[in-house]
Amino acid sequence: MSHWIFTLENLFKLIIRPLEWVMLVAVIGGGVFLLVHSKGIPLLKLKPAFRLLFLKEKAQGISRFQALSAVLAATVGLGNISGVAIAIHMGGPGVLVWMWLTALIGMIIKFYSCTLAVQLREKETNGDPLGGPMFYMQLGIKKWGKPLAIWFSVAGLFGVLPAFTANQLTQTFINVVQPDSIVTLGAFQWKFIIGILLSISSSFVIFGGLKSIVRVTSNLVPAMVGLYLMMGIFILFSNSQMVFPTIGLIFREAFNMETAVTGGFWGLVILGVRRAVFSNESGVGNAPMYHGQSQSSMGTDEGLVAMLGPLLDTVLVCSITGLIVIISGAYLLPDLNGIVLTLEAFRRLFYGIGDQLLLLMVFVFGVSTLFTYSYYGVKCFGFLTHKKWGHYYNYFYVGSIILSALVTVEVVIGIIDIAFALMCIPNMFALVYLAKGVKKEMRERKWLRY
Repeated sequence: MSHWIFTLENLFKLIIRPLEWVMLVAVIGGGVFLLVHSKGIPLLKLKPAFRLLFLKEKAQGISRFQALSAVLAATVGLGNISGVAIAIHMGGPGVLVWMWLTALIGMIIKFYSCTLAVQLREKETNGDPLGGPMFYMQLGIKKWGKPLAIWFSVAGLFGVLPAFTANQLTQTFINVVQPDSIVTLGAFQWKFIIGILLSISSSFVIFGGLKSIVRVTSNLVPAMVGLYLMMGIFILFSNSQMVFPTIGLIFREAFNMETAVTGGFWGLVILGVRRAVFSNESGVGNAPMYHGQSQSSMGTDEGLVAMLGPLLDTVLVCSITGLIVIISGAYLLPDLNGIVLTLEAFRRLFYGIGDQLLLLMVFVFGVSTLFTYSYYGVKCFGFLTHKKWGHYYNYFYVGSIILSALVTVEVVIGIIDIAFALMCIPNMFALVYLAKGVKKEMRERKWLRY
């Protein structure tokens, strides 16, 4: 078993290396193009974006608040808590700079992608909207749209599997609760049991469909994000004398070749981009699948609200996590990685019980992520087969939770990085190709005078 996993890890390393560069060009290159194309105006519209977030329209679909909450349920969580720790462990503190820059570009990408998800979408038989990358590819790109949509959907079937979340939730339980001291069972047996419990608990919400998912996440996510931010800000305030020196260290290390242990300077940049993309999913195309279900009648309204996602989950939450991990010094321990590293950092800086409190938040974040990711897969499978058959993906999804709990974090990261890169390629091509439609609406509305 261990030999098979080791071989699989090496295979993933060989595949991901060329895809890393493709993803870097697609996300950064495409994002910079969209930034220039929009003249950066969306980044100046944060006030209207927050105002739109709480405005409802009299139309079928979910509210903008529910759409953003569902997206944040998928992105604010283990990607921000353990994903940042993984990035710092692999590339040092400087990787945060490249995560921040990617997040700003990601805001522009989210604006364009979620605007298109409303502009170019279909309707369910009951009148509910049905949007996402596969639809704006098919409807907007006449010649190559269908093949690109199929490519995206096939990659999406694997990219949205609960591999990372189930794996890190299981690892969190084993390292913090330490069940071996209570019941004589091995780690593998506990992982199997936890995987079964996670799959059963997720089923109650997942099989309820879109309305069930957004109802649960819109109640859970704001409370947990608020609690996490309060705890994180308290820790930073308590260690305020370390905050500015740590920020200085981050910027120094961002351009220090010796810290780029994964392949020189560009290795460090790519690492930051990968983890930022995994954190906020900008360019991947997941978020438009929820925002495409919104009540919004105007695409740019939804685009502005969607733009808040990277701002909240990467610029805010990831920054707090990264600062705490670095200030604690836990990242200097070579045997700590992922969620275990973050838990140790919180334990050190919050009276020795920070890991216990973080465990509660990680569990809620993780379970809410399991809920939301299932819908992405349902949508991809429904597009590839038939809309009515999409829900059958949930059975495969629930079963994969158990398998994900058993494999190593390296295997999990390999699967996600490869799938996300393959989703990025057709999505970013579509965004650049269809950007003129977004610009047209921006001009017609004389740029959102609220």
